[in-house]
Amino acid sequence: MLLAPVDAVLAAALAALVLDALAGEPAALYRRVPHPVVALGRLVAGLERRLWREDAGAVAQGRAGRWLVAATLVVAGAIGLAATPLLWLGPAGWLVAGVLASTLVAHRSLVQHVGAVAGGLDRGLDAGRAAVSRIVGRDPTALDASGVARAAVESAAENVSDGVTAPLFWWLVLGPVGLVGYKAINTLDSMVGYRSPRYRDFGRAAARLDDAVNWAPARLTGALLLVVGGRPGRLPRLAGEAAKHRSPNAGWPEAAVALTLDLALAGPRVYPTEVVADDWVHPAGRRDLGPKDVRAALALLGRLWATVTALVAAALLVVAT
Repeated sequence: MLLAPVDAVLAAALAALVLDALAGEPAALYRRVPHPVVALGRLVAGLERRLWREDAGAVAQGRAGRWLVAATLVVAGAIGLAATPLLWLGPAGWLVAGVLASTLVAHRSLVQHVGAVAGGLDRGLDAGRAAVSRIVGRDPTALDASGVARAAVESAAENVSDGVTAPLFWWLVLGPVGLVGYKAINTLDSMVGYRSPRYRDFGRAAARLDDAVNWAPARLTGALLLVVGGRPGRLPRLAGEAAKHRSPNAGWPEAAVALTLDLALAGPRVYPTEVVADDWVHPAGRRDLGPKDVRAALALLGRLWATVTALVAAALLVVAT
């Protein structure tokens, strides 16, 4: 980390991981001020309104999409640079930086939202469908109880990389600039990175950049999940199973969860506008899932969080001594 002392970067990362796990996203706070990701989303939406043109051709749409990415990253980079001096101010500085960074880490909220699906399934299929509709885009009315549980497990696997390990990775590489920049790219992709007629050309730059910044974190997450899940012997199979997924990155943590828990994931899925006939990831795994499998996936994510937190703490101890 060239922009700040390594020990401060590690200390702030440790503070962010712990604070997020303890406090998550305080509803009382975010009723008064917008969540940072919500603020980024408003920025992207405002820029999109100015740059997207219905009558523009493919080349012009692609150019406008690149301008959207560039403008968003300039703002995100400026915010990150403004926060970087905190890391030079000693314990008070890195603690404040850790508090700010914790707002862009999402372990606790992920556990809460996915856990709600397990709780919903305990009450019945309708409650499970209602809970899973809040975290996935597929048509909940087309899901049976096993499909609801599978969707929740897949969401947990994919989002532990997007919400925890990737933000941490880019914080450790570039400090506040890396973290805010990563969340800006992730927000861009979630808003305009769809392969729809509206965003096919306009959102291409955002989607490709998101693929690039998630390449290393997704693969590290997949490997770590197998290790902390007690299945390191299945590491040679990880790349092959991940390649069956339509996403170049999401397949890695999903394949790791599938191999660790012996579940078949992905496969055919129904969305409001299309039916996806993808291959199964780890097809030999069990396909009849239930709330206990959702909780097993969350327990695996908990072990990943604990391991990553311990590794950051150990690195801090080594650097500080």
